[in-house]
Amino acid sequence: MTKIVLVGAGSLQFGTGILGDIFSSSVLDGAEIVLNDINKKAADRMMHVAQDYISSNYLTHKIIEEANLLTALRGAKFVVISIEVGDRFKLWDMDWRIPQQYGIQQVYGENGGPGGLFHSLRIIPPILEICQKIVNVAPEATVFNYSNPMSRICTTVHRKFPELKFIGMCHEIASLERHLPPMLEQPRANIKYRAAGLNHFSILNDVTYVDTGADAYPDVRARAEDYFSQMPGYSEILTTSRKTGKAVETEGWMNIDTSHITNVRPWSDRWLFRDILERFGYLPITYDSHFGEYIQWAHDASDHRGILDFYTYYRNYLGKVAPTIKAELHERVVPIMEGILTDSGYEEAAVNIPNKGYIKDLPDWIVVEVPADVTAKGVQGIEMNLPKGIKGLLTNQIGIHDMTAEAILNQSRDFVIQAMLIDPVVTVSKGIPDLVDNMISEQSPWLDYLR
Repeated sequence: MTKIVLVGAGSLQFGTGILGDIFSSSVLDGAEIVLNDINKKAADRMMHVAQDYISSNYLTHKIIEEANLLTALRGAKFVVISIEVGDRFKLWDMDWRIPQQYGIQQVYGENGGPGGLFHSLRIIPPILEICQKIVNVAPEATVFNYSNPMSRICTTVHRKFPELKFIGMCHEIASLERHLPPMLEQPRANIKYRAAGLNHFSILNDVTYVDTGADAYPDVRARAEDYFSQMPGYSEILTTSRKTGKAVETEGWMNIDTSHITNVRPWSDRWLFRDILERFGYLPITYDSHFGEYIQWAHDASDHRGILDFYTYYRNYLGKVAPTIKAELHERVVPIMEGILTDSGYEEAAVNIPNKGYIKDLPDWIVVEVPADVTAKGVQGIEMNLPKGIKGLLTNQIGIHDMTAEAILNQSRDFVIQAMLIDPVVTVSKGIPDLVDNMISEQSPWLDYLR
């Protein structure tokens, strides 16, 4: 029997999605699923929903709720982590707004820039505690992380626990699955693509037609403007949802239905996306709200209305989600589990793992997002030859990731200041120590360890 432990299982979005994936898998039929969450009320709710689904669909899975993580982990084959700390949006507001008060023009503040740093400083210590328990109780388990900031979390975990099989997962890669077939007017089966970079800072590297082997990138470049410039963005999604009272599901692996949305602003949400495509010649797999967090000139190039509307919609949507399990693929972690259990050797589109030469000119220790082969031995990254311009953007993150990990592992306020001053998004200096002290005070107790 395969044992899967879900840490942070009470999350409405994560918990129901991953359970639906597991329940849909014939390979995982009869698996033992353990729900672990520090929020007992949320875990109880998810347990009730899961039991009802198992009973209604006559499934053979065994599901239990266990608050003690050490007990939950015993005998685990797979562990999936998706956690946050504190009041997510209250803290996110601080990450975004307070640095702006000190003159730092970050476009968002979740994964990159100063906001991404403080998010990392809060969330990585509890993830390290979880990983220490996994090392103590289930050292052979394969661990999948869904928490953000993905690259900084994974880089720090691998620095602390180099032997742990720790893999970062993100569904942003789904945008390629979603957009390439209609844009190229081809069935999905006739398109082969690979993407690489850092999480939320990744590009479509190559794309070909399966039947002819021909390079499809010229067609992507030729068709992208007509396709993306007319596509609804979060401003249109938010406006329509306010009028209709109905939310649009924008997360997950594949289809998003926006066919009912009209009156689209040209290139809505995608101004920076457009600039990267035009100036560097490659298609980002994320939009301004993520890609722009890592670039110093992004504030000047981004659609700020779209970013604000994204934030408003995301916060409102998460507050209205009903815990419903659906037998459909939401994430990519279950296919990887299946690939490991069956030794399938299939190619997974995107995993976050230590570089080890997969992207040349980046250090081996930084965690990159690359495609990988999946076998009984686990995941093996595939070497990607990224264009020099894109690698130039990526190399700006090396020192930031390094100092983020060092600040956390050494519990050092001074290293936090250094991480801030290394970041290309930070273009001021005098107020940085005061900004760091302000954030440590405002985000107590999560940052109290910094000295």
